[in-house]
Amino acid sequence: MTDRKLEKADFNDIYDRPDPRAYFDRLGSLDYTVPHHGQRVFLKVLDALDVDSPTVVDLCCSYGVNAALMKCELTLDHLYDHYADDQVAHLAPEELADEDRSFYRSHRRQAAPRVIGLDTASSAVEYAVHVGLLDAGASDNLEQNDPSPELAQIVGEADLITVTGGIGYITDRSIDRLLDCTSPDRRPWFAALCLRTVDFTPVADTLARHGLVTEQLDNATFPQRRFADDLEREFALRSLAEQGLDPTGKEADGEYHVNVFLSRPSEDVAVASIDALLEHLAPPDGASATNHLPG
Repeated sequence: MTDRKLEKADFNDIYDRPDPRAYFDRLGSLDYTVPHHGQRVFLKVLDALDVDSPTVVDLCCSYGVNAALMKCELTLDHLYDHYADDQVAHLAPEELADEDRSFYRSHRRQAAPRVIGLDTASSAVEYAVHVGLLDAGASDNLEQNDPSPELAQIVGEADLITVTGGIGYITDRSIDRLLDCTSPDRRPWFAALCLRTVDFTPVADTLARHGLVTEQLDNATFPQRRFADDLEREFALRSLAEQGLDPTGKEADGEYHVNVFLSRPSEDVAVASIDALLEHLAPPDGASATNHLPG
């Protein structure tokens, strides 16, 4: 089987640096917008959870971008502007960290969630913790190993697990190990933005084994970023064809697109569907509908 990760552009050189400037510069040049859509989804989901001081575990967290957008009164455009500012361009990483700590503190929401980040890029995680975006971070590789006792305890306290685009780099193996840390009477909700080129079914099946029902926001996809080259485009179109998915108006126009999934205990799904919780997120020309995945 072809390793599909190898057919996407390689950004390893920007994922684990001492600070996020190269990350925002490179991905900004490709109109990387999925954290913006994740912010809209996750804030609505947190409102629906209605938990005082919720704990979020963000998977593939990198430099804490999702954490910044959940914890601060900021948009993704604010972050792009901040890291492109001439005043920070020539700062040493330690100086930028001091600047960022003040920047994020000054924009913090009054009722910000506690966010724990998980990513094998240890330098990125350390930076996000250092500047206050992550309340704690871990670099455990759950594709290969069980979580550390410290991470297991944190995951056991989670109200929500989030991921934007990381499914495919991590698989149902990681999700299974995470949910093994949770109690059957206190399962966290799981909110994911997943590339359409990646089959979410194995993850949904794993979530189902842990008592979570997965819904997909149907007829509503959101752009992740532009393709870096023709190879990516060809890979995406081939992957979609294998799944019988139509790329018209989405990948055919030059961008990866993501689906939105929300997994919850059945009693929570019975109270309100994903369609109701994420009302107004769907594009006006595409009425969203609820689709329960098997499992």
